[in-house]
Amino acid sequence: MKWSEISILTSNEAIEPVSHILHESGASGVVIEDPFDLIKEREDMFGEIYQLNPEDYPSEGVLVKAYLPVNSFLGETVEEIKEGITNLVTYDIDIGENKVEISEVNEEEWATAWKKYYHPVKISDKFTIVPTWEDYTPVHSDELIIELDPGMAFGTGTHPTTVMCIQALERTVKPDDSVIDVGTGSGVLSIAAAMLAADEVRAYDLDEVAVRSARLNVKLNKVQNRVTIDQNNLLNGITGQADVIVANILAEIILRFTVDAFELVKPGGSFITSGIIGPKKEQVKDALEAAGFLIEEVMVMEDWVAIIAKKPTLE
Repeated sequence: MKWSEISILTSNEAIEPVSHILHESGASGVVIEDPFDLIKEREDMFGEIYQLNPEDYPSEGVLVKAYLPVNSFLGETVEEIKEGITNLVTYDIDIGENKVEISEVNEEEWATAWKKYYHPVKISDKFTIVPTWEDYTPVHSDELIIELDPGMAFGTGTHPTTVMCIQALERTVKPDDSVIDVGTGSGVLSIAAAMLAADEVRAYDLDEVAVRSARLNVKLNKVQNRVTIDQNNLLNGITGQADVIVANILAEIILRFTVDAFELVKPGGSFITSGIIGPKKEQVKDALEAAGFLIEEVMVMEDWVAIIAKKPTLE
């Protein structure tokens, strides 16, 4: 089978929505080439992880690449992708240069193109994300390993928004807690919550492909006895309170269900939100406080923000 590589030169702020548009259009795997990764100093916290080739990265902006099958609908698909990205400006999202290029690759190149970007990464005190094809020996006896295959998942689990969510879960989830994961994507946050000894994790995503991918990753990490994945639009129609709700999605989406989240979090429980680009921080904080939450902590990594909000306990 022949495949086309679609390459989009955009901004850091638009990485997540552009990636979502590509997945919605049937893309099999997404590669992100951010020049900031070339100068990021990770070794001070977690040790040297891997070497990157500067020639693979743009001098300005961020490249988001995906792979689409060559068929009679390819032209229409590409036009829909372009239209979807252009429409992001209506949500006040900076799409950068928005330069789109198409090139043809063979199946072998497509199947392995993104693997050079994905290596074991220690993202927190406890967790290390490991690709399924890599052999990895834990450094510490209490290290928690999450295996992911980005060929079938929505991201590698190493984006700053995901990293902050997992770090927040580490500090928030207690044994036997119940957790709700909104917009689960690859299921990585649900897997992390289960590995932190949460008793019940309910994960939801509107996208059927995400639901299937998350279920596969949950089984791969052997936590299917505590994690259920279902298709659902945010928290619409969901009942049953949880100790922790986590959502790693765009700020614009978070704003739609802060009230629902407040109703579903138990008194004294937490609502962890990420996927928030820096300029949207105050807007999300205001919405959380308006819903009744107390802001407990604001985390910042690169241009991204995560917020841990608490629901007051009953007096």
